[in-house]
Order: sequence, then C-alpha cells, then structure tokens
Amino acid sequence: MAVDSKQVIVVMPAYNAAKTLADTVGLIPHEVVDHIILVDDGSRDATVAVARELGLDVIPHHHNAGYGANQKTCYTIALQMGADIVVMLHPDGQYDPKLIPDIVRPIADDSADVVLASRMMTPGGAKLGGMPWWKRGANRALTAVENLALSQQLSEAHTGYRAFSRHALEVLPWRRNANDFVFDSQMIFQAFAFGLRVEEIPVSTVYEADSSSASFGQSAVYGAKTLGVAARYALHRSRLRRSRLFES
Repeated sequence: MAVDSKQVIVVMPAYNAAKTLADTVGLIPHEVVDHIILVDDGSRDATVAVARELGLDVIPHHHNAGYGANQKTCYTIALQMGADIVVMLHPDGQYDPKLIPDIVRPIADDSADVVLASRMMTPGGAKLGGMPWWKRGANRALTAVENLALSQQLSEAHTGYRAFSRHALEVLPWRRNANDFVFDSQMIFQAFAFGLRVEEIPVSTVYEADSSSASFGQSAVYGAKTLGVAARYALHRSRLRRSRLFES
C-alpha cells in the first residue's frame, strides 16, 4: 500500500549490480512501495537476469549511456507509470532501503518537493560506514562551495539517495542535464533555482567490496564539473549569463 494513497515508485539506476541487487531489493519495505523499476545501463554481468528473477520492471539500455542518461530513463518511465513520489535507490547496497518510508514522508505530507538522504548529517556517520577519507574531505569541500553558490546550508550535496515529488520531476528541466555523474549536481541546483522545497534526512551507508565506487580520477572529473555547475548557477542567478539549465 502506498503512503497516504500516493503511488511510490523506486527507481534503480544499475550497472554491474548482479552481486548486490537481491540483497538490496530484499530490504525494500514493499508495504510502502508500489513498483520497482531497474534501468540497466549496458551491464556486462547478470544484472538484467537477476532483476527479472526478482520480478522487477526492467528497462535495459543496449549500451552504456551514462549515469545521468540512466536516471533520465528512470524518471521518464516512473512518470509514465503514474508515480506521485519517485525514490532513487542505488542497487549496490551502500544506502539502507529500510529508510524509504522516512524519505518519502515529507513529500507525502506536502512539506517537501525533494528529499536528500545525507551521509554527512550525523557526525562521524560517513566514517563509520567506511567512506574513504579523501571522499569525505572532497564531499565536505564541494558541498561548502555549493552552499556558498546556493546560499544554503546543506550537510551533503552529493548523496545518491533521493526522493522527488511528481511536481518536482514535471517542473525541473532535467532532460537538458548531462548524461554523466554531474547530473546529480545539476538536479540540486535546479531544485533551488526553481524554488522547490528541499529537505534532508540522515542516512547510514556501507562501503563494501562489491559496492560501486568512483575512482579518484573519476571523482576529480566529477568535482571539476560540479564546480562548473556552481559557477553557471552563480552567473545565472546574478543575471550576468543566463543558462538553459535553470530556465523553464
């Protein structure tokens, strides 16, 4: 049964997640989730087969289109299926699926349009969960810059565990966003640019051998692109240079 008669759909952007998918799905509280959609981004393992065995709605990309492109498919299909609330949950086991009722509640109560599950909200939580020291440092530094550009006080701007209202996904121009990992940063800046209500809740995380993780080089590229998004937003906000990313 959905939360307060809202249809809740979980979307899982997947790539080589065969080893962790079943355990992740097994922890999802199905009493509050109506459908689970897995979009496979050209995995080279048995992700699609495992997902079908689990009875998920599976949408396969026939090539690796990118993390942002994967999310675009996730949200498009979820909206087509009539979702009122869409939760993005990575299938690699890093985020606790049992938190789904907490992450959708602010949207169901109409107190938020976007909910971010922050790993940095609880002091020491990210370290306890095994997040590498360099990732914790980069996360804090990038979030500080983004807060400065946004005039906000987010504890983390880089969580991959998020929930969106239907209204948010219909208003934000996310189809214009990049097809790579900076898609996530663009979504947060767009949420504030469009005046959406953004709320954070704390989440624990677990980094294990089978969990997907960006390399140092990939993280450096992502960081540079995120700073670029912050700069574009600052210029747009000051009316020095308009950006289509932040216009309806």
